[in-house]
Amino acid sequence: MSPNFCTCFSFGSNLEKRLDIQTCACSSAPFQLKKSREFQKRGGKCIPVQCDHTKDSEIEELFSRVSKEQDGCLDLLVNNAYAAVKAIAENIGVPFWEQPISMWDTVNNVGLRNNYLCSVHAAKLMTVRKSGLIVNISSIGGLRYLFNVPYGVGKEAMDRMAADCAVELKKMNVSFVSLWPGLVKTEHMEHMIETDVIKKFDKAVPEDMPKVDTGEMVENAETTEFAGKAIVALATDPKIIKKSGRILTTADLGKEYGFKDIDGKDPQNIRQVKSILKLSPSTRRLASVIPGFVYIPKWMLAAAGNKF
Repeated sequence: MSPNFCTCFSFGSNLEKRLDIQTCACSSAPFQLKKSREFQKRGGKCIPVQCDHTKDSEIEELFSRVSKEQDGCLDLLVNNAYAAVKAIAENIGVPFWEQPISMWDTVNNVGLRNNYLCSVHAAKLMTVRKSGLIVNISSIGGLRYLFNVPYGVGKEAMDRMAADCAVELKKMNVSFVSLWPGLVKTEHMEHMIETDVIKKFDKAVPEDMPKVDTGEMVENAETTEFAGKAIVALATDPKIIKKSGRILTTADLGKEYGFKDIDGKDPQNIRQVKSILKLSPSTRRLASVIPGFVYIPKWMLAAAGNKF
């Protein structure tokens, strides 16, 4: 497995708001150094730290360093480390019994287990000060089948982690939420589009669900900074504790807090009926007559994942 790195940095997705962030990310060192320069250019302070998220000792050392260098202060943890994008893409459409047994660990070691460990270490710092926010980056794969079995199990576990940890953290005034971005234009995603690998993901759509237009999804995908804007909005919300334990979507937060993506667009919203209908060639005509203000209620979205 390629090394997984963790970056501790201070940045402002909105330039007028600066936020101290210790955020975990799975990426290459050169990419993080490039991002470090971008953060500094925007007026923030970035401290890149290399951390292998497969090693418990390195995770512990990271948070010990944060505690020492920041006088025990940690305002925000974003659990976003992930190591399985390439493995998932290579096994799209392959049933779980034909995939390598190692797929479970590839998806959920760095991507679930390490996120729990990071949350434990972060909570130790945050509960002392009775302040802080932990954000799990999850996805709609926690609600319905998406990509493969380990992926869905891991994402639902990420959502449940946020909900259950929030119960125990509430009395300490520390918030914990699960954030669902939409389709994101990451560097890896752009590479898959250029090489047509993205078309393989059509095989991951269950037979009982309508086929989607991958091109339409990509065209309206969100940039990597949209989730950053959502997190800044959450971390600067004085009433964030009221959202603790919940699943939140980046698109809904953009609408609630009044921010758009860096390209000036409003990305696709999984609850907006018009956007959903546009994704399938068989329902695209119907989308033209549906008002943009029609949204699927959240209770109905939750019912879609009902297992009883």
